Amino acid sequence: MKTARIYQRPKNAMQSGRALTGQWIIEFEPAEPQRADPLTGWAGSGDTQAQLRLRFPTLEAAKAYAEREGVAYHVVPAPDRKLKLQAYADNFR
Repeated sequence: MKTARIYQRPKNAMQSGRALTGQWIIEFEPAEPQRADPLTGWAGSGDTQAQLRLRFPTLEAAKAYAEREGVAYHVVPAPDRKLKLQAYADNFR
């Protein structure tokens, strides 16, 4: 049986805005381990679902897709946002 994790993408440290952070993502867990290619040395596997990442507008839509397709899933809660409130004058203390 396929397993997946559903999570909400956190804001990147290099982002100032919150674009695309409200989306929920389904990522399938790898079904087989990666192995080194003897010719190139790159890591890879025959599991193509590990490359798949589906985006949904809500958590309910992502859960409904997983249940409809028969995919076992677990939801990873979004990390808490920590605001660092700072004034310009704090630079000169």
